[in-house]
Amino acid sequence: MTQYSVLDLAPIPQGTTAGDSLRNSLDLAQHAERWGYTRYWLAEHHNFPGIASAATSVVIGHIAGGTSTIRVGAGGIMLPNHSPLVIAEQFGTLESLYPGRIDLGLGRAPGTDQLTWRALRRDPGAAERFPQDVAELQALLGPAQPDQRIHAVPGVGTQVPLWMLGSSLFGAQLAAHMGLPFAFASHFAPDALIEALAIYRARFTPSAQLDRPYAVVGVGVVAADTDIEAQRIATSVRQAFVGIIRNARTQLPPPVDDMDAIWSPAEKAHVERMLRYTFVGAKETVRAGLAKTIAETGADEIMATGMIFDHAARVRSYEILAEAMRGL
Repeated sequence: MTQYSVLDLAPIPQGTTAGDSLRNSLDLAQHAERWGYTRYWLAEHHNFPGIASAATSVVIGHIAGGTSTIRVGAGGIMLPNHSPLVIAEQFGTLESLYPGRIDLGLGRAPGTDQLTWRALRRDPGAAERFPQDVAELQALLGPAQPDQRIHAVPGVGTQVPLWMLGSSLFGAQLAAHMGLPFAFASHFAPDALIEALAIYRARFTPSAQLDRPYAVVGVGVVAADTDIEAQRIATSVRQAFVGIIRNARTQLPPPVDDMDAIWSPAEKAHVERMLRYTFVGAKETVRAGLAKTIAETGADEIMATGMIFDHAARVRSYEILAEAMRGL
């Protein structure tokens, strides 16, 4: 059976705080653990008023500490923002505290705008060194080598599993070359999904971590007890994407009755293209979309995100998703 997992962007709905968001994330993770989800990932974003997971490794510790069996990790850490040694120490610490439960997904994008990226004080050439930084991080988490002078403590010997994230062909090629599992961000950047998966599988080289390709497909899911209810709930994420297009990011807005009063026809077309792999509806509607995607992609795992304004509705959405996945 295809595995199913959570990608939590720790949304901050309008009128709430980051603290509310992080407490809600833990509650959702505890439900997801009971419902059979494989892993619970959080993503690094900076200067987003509606996302609370900027200090990603800290939030991972919060989630792992409040759960007991579900794997918890980063989907992902934007490595050009960080020293590989610091990330090795952070995730070595997490693995030491929660052994056998930590994943480290890595991305090349900054996870923010250029002004904020400069505020992170990273070298402008850091993204170009991404493959070398991944290899350095992998070595820091691996066994100590003779004459090695720099060690991640904690970190050395923990061999935290690395995952390659991507929304283009670059990540697919690097994941294949390094023999790493690959997760594609089709929940917001669907255009290259099929080609990227084909390249990844065709070029995959077995590694010490992985002997055959393993592909995760990102989707959006807004599920409710009826199609009509789900469509209304989904107006929150649609408004959020309009805000991204307009460079006017806000906290997650509440649902509305009429999106046509908010977006232009061009914005609607753009948002619908970006959300091509977002499935909105009751259980059977969502199940049909997931079944088609799994057949189309051969996904080993579905990683679902749901930017939903009301926390109870978000929990219910993931409950319905688990029921839909079990029924496939």
